[in-house]
Order: sequence, then structure tokens, then C-alpha cells
Amino acid sequence: MSLLELIERADERTLAAAAVACLDRCLPLLAGAGTEPLRLLWASCEEGRDWANRLASVRRELDADAGAVPGADDPAALVRASLATAPSDFAAPALREWADLCSLVALRVHGRFDAPDGGRAEDGDDLVEAARTGEPAALGPLVAGELERQVRILEILAETSGTTGSGAGLRKALDLSTEGRRVLRAVMSRRARVRG
Repeated sequence: MSLLELIERADERTLAAAAVACLDRCLPLLAGAGTEPLRLLWASCEEGRDWANRLASVRRELDADAGAVPGADDPAALVRASLATAPSDFAAPALREWADLCSLVALRVHGRFDAPDGGRAEDGDDLVEAARTGEPAALGPLVAGELERQVRILEILAETSGTTGSGAGLRKALDLSTEGRRVLRAVMSRRARVRG
């Protein structure tokens, strides 16, 4: 099943966790972010308990300005703007739209680090859109890895939704996301050393 099909079929819990996971993997871009700033949102993904209050708290912590307009060349601004657009209501339609946005942002951010100079890869957005629908696409290694993580997280969450193992599903999603965050941090560190 394609990434977009998985998003379309997902329930509230899966959509919220998938979106939070996408932002979680992009945290290395946000200077000054704590070690686990999204932990509060992860805890709300199961049933939406206290979602709006926890979302407001995370936004304050990460300085996500709700009126921010991301620049095309600023991946960190894209991540902050994605958090700023998170719905306060824990309802499937709004969460689906947010999960779709976060998926795109995470893939675009990873695409920036696939490009040799950190710039925009030619036709990158078209390739990402094709890959999200399940069409074969020649993606760079970081984008391909991010796409695979997104699909796997959605599959894990769908498999465990409404079961006694739903908490374990969220933990697996968090583990996969943490692994992805380490990959991006390592790439950013390596690029900084090369430039320095």
C-alpha cells in the first residue's frame, strides 16, 4: 500500500503519531530544541487526552510562531510552520491534513540533505509526490530512507490500532523515529565538518 493510501485509511491515533514522528525526525534542524520536546505530544497520541494543551506547550517550547511563513530555503522554518499548523482538535479530518503536510515536509527536508550542496534537488518535489503514491522514483538515500520509515510507522500503527498492543505500536513508532533523527543529525554533522 502506498504512503498516501495509508494516510487516507488511518485513524486519529495513527495520523497524530505519524505526524509527530515526522516532526520528531526533523528536530536536529531546530537549534536549542531539548532532547525530547515532542514527548508530551507522543503521550497524547493514544487517545488524544489533553492534546490541545500539550500542543500549546510544545509550541511554546519550540517557539513555533503560528503566523510564520517558511522561506523556500529554510528547512527549519518549514518544520516550525508544520508544528504551528497542527490542529487543536483531535479529529481525523484535520489530523489527516496535518499528517500529509508533515510527511511532505519531512521528505523535503531530507531531500535538501541528499542534494550535494544542501540546495534543492532538481525535480525533487515531483519525485517525492510520485514516491508517495507508490510509483517508482529515483530518490536519494536520505529521502528513500525517510519514505520507508514513514510507511513502516503507518503500518505498525495501523496493525496495532484498537488492540491491547497499541502502546507497544506507539513505542515502536517512537523507536523508528529516534533512529531517523540520529541519521539526520549524523548527516548534518558530517556536512558541517566538510564545510568547516
